[in-house]
Amino acid sequence: MTAPEPTGMLDLESRPHILVVDDDERLRALLTRYLTDNGCLVSAAADAAEARAHLAALTFDLLVVDVMMPEEDGLSLTRTLRQSSGVPILMLTAMGDPEARIRGLEAGADDYLPKPFEPRELLLRITGILRRVGERSPADAPQPAGANAPTALCFGPLRLDLTREELSRDDEPLRLTTAERQLLMVLARQAGETVSREDLADRTGTAATPRAVDVHVTRLRRKLEPDPRRPRYLQTVRGRGYLLRPD
Repeated sequence: MTAPEPTGMLDLESRPHILVVDDDERLRALLTRYLTDNGCLVSAAADAAEARAHLAALTFDLLVVDVMMPEEDGLSLTRTLRQSSGVPILMLTAMGDPEARIRGLEAGADDYLPKPFEPRELLLRITGILRRVGERSPADAPQPAGANAPTALCFGPLRLDLTREELSRDDEPLRLTTAERQLLMVLARQAGETVSREDLADRTGTAATPRAVDVHVTRLRRKLEPDPRRPRYLQTVRGRGYLLRPD
């Protein structure tokens, strides 16, 4: 992969800070240069330990993490980060089969890009994720509260603030990945209605396949349900999709 020319395609209000985590020195340098040339602030790490050192000292808008790394791989790093952080993570891997992608999503990644790839595609994926984090489309934006329009939904001890898009327990926010938050908000704004897996995939936009939606639903149930194996709130409607049923 040769160093591509800048495309100027990153179109965001501020320069996002990206952490590139890859043990391939050449690829790490190429991505750092390319993303910098296209409007990003970029830090780089050769392994999970160096990535953690960066994360302890700096704040990042998005992580680009390679799966195959020595000692601790990208899946393990992502799973650990998901215990304390909702920062968007885009995973890179030489394994392009669907099961490898599912493992990345199950670990908590927001998107997945198989190698080899064009740097421009990586930039487009990053731009898409950051836009979804920072912006709301008119169709998905919270509507003004009328006499019968709720501003929050409750799920046992959990409360979902529809305006702030925040799930909390006893006023303590729970960490959601970008994909989990988007999925929950789409369902919340159609609470009591069945939403198809295809529609959820289109409207959440990350690794947007119906199978990816299933993975995110599984992860979300672990945070939302008293017993994820017997979901009470985020229900499956066989052959049709998913339905959110608050208290």
